[in-house]
Amino acid sequence: MSIPNIITLGRLMAVPLTVWLIVSGELGFAFALFVLAGISDAVDGYLAKHFDSSTKLGAVLDPIADKVLLVSVYVALAATDKLPLWLVILVVFRDLLIIGGALLVLALAQPVRWQPLMISKLNTTLQIVLVALILARTGLGLDDFGLSKPLIYAVAVTTFMSGAAYVIRWARGLTGVEEAS
Repeated sequence: MSIPNIITLGRLMAVPLTVWLIVSGELGFAFALFVLAGISDAVDGYLAKHFDSSTKLGAVLDPIADKVLLVSVYVALAATDKLPLWLVILVVFRDLLIIGGALLVLALAQPVRWQPLMISKLNTTLQIVLVALILARTGLGLDDFGLSKPLIYAVAVTTFMSGAAYVIRWARGLTGVEEAS
């Protein structure tokens, strides 16, 4: 068990507390914990890369921890009417689609590379920024300068594009046009 993996497990273990803070109305504390989780993600990645402590477990566990945190926070924010339900359904569906697609490709004995697409990285970044903005606005009373609504739509568009890009990539891989990933 490497230090980056321990940090990742800590981030994963913080998810229930983050969700509880949101549903309990403690949005300032939820914001702080969410930011701390983001910092821990950067730290474990830095340590893994710069101190040659990358592991196969970490390569799988890190994105799982990120997805579990984001999906859980999105669901909690929808449950407390801080995010529109339609957006949360789209975000959760996309993640289930990606997991299901990856399992399908694996089941069909196709090689799978777990590297995210650029649109997926942009989508994840926008999802994180949206959560931070919503938590800062509602938990700390900070002004969002009218960015929440356009950011909601940007997350929706990139979520759809990312899901579609994975489906296309896997379809091309399964038909032999390119290696599935």
